[in-house]
Amino acid sequence: MSQWLQGTVLEHKLWHPTLFSLRIETPAFDFKPGQFVRLGVMQNNTLVHRAYSIVNPAGTNYIECFITAVTEGEVSPLIRDLAVGDHIQVSQPAAGFFTLEGISNADSLWMMGTGTGLGPYLSMLSSAEVWQRFKRVVLVHAVRHHQDLAYQDTMAALTDKYGERFIYQPVVSREDLPNALRGRIPALITNGTLEKQVGISIDKNAQIMLCGNPAMILDTRTLLAERGLALNMRRKPGHVTIEQYWQQ
Repeated sequence: MSQWLQGTVLEHKLWHPTLFSLRIETPAFDFKPGQFVRLGVMQNNTLVHRAYSIVNPAGTNYIECFITAVTEGEVSPLIRDLAVGDHIQVSQPAAGFFTLEGISNADSLWMMGTGTGLGPYLSMLSSAEVWQRFKRVVLVHAVRHHQDLAYQDTMAALTDKYGERFIYQPVVSREDLPNALRGRIPALITNGTLEKQVGISIDKNAQIMLCGNPAMILDTRTLLAERGLALNMRRKPGHVTIEQYWQQ
């Protein structure tokens, strides 16, 4: 059963008016990179809450979440309005199975995400495990506009640290941007552009993780199945692991 911890807002970083990151001081608790917690705030004497993936490394005395403020949302606009020093409730223990635990070793690991689906990958990339188990790691982050490409300092730091072992490939659907691909992930797989740009094949020597927009997940999963890449199951290893992020 989940319990609630009281956290304190340490930092509120606004990427643009509807996209932000919240860093929260909490009592320490264990989690696996890729898992999520629920953030709760009081509204009309009722605790309202929503699930958000953990961005930060394990072993810290804070958690960080990457959040889109949905205009008609019940929770995210309230969280966006919090200031440094405000209190927020954090569920414990962390939950979710979108982790590296059930994924087989492979030559390459593809992390494909849309929007705030980037969040769980950032936590994984800060762990030693991902670099011990995979020769190359490809992070594909798909967004609508260039201003949605958050955490660019983190991308630069990972590139500096791991060199050719780490490939960051932004995808922007509604405008042209240098070094980014234009379009949607499924279309870029279908026409071969994504693999050509990255220089690594999406095949049975790879593991693929999908997080974010349900339409992207469904379309990409279908394309990968046509290549013979099946879902990872607890009793039957495959090549594709998914997180229905918007349904949390």
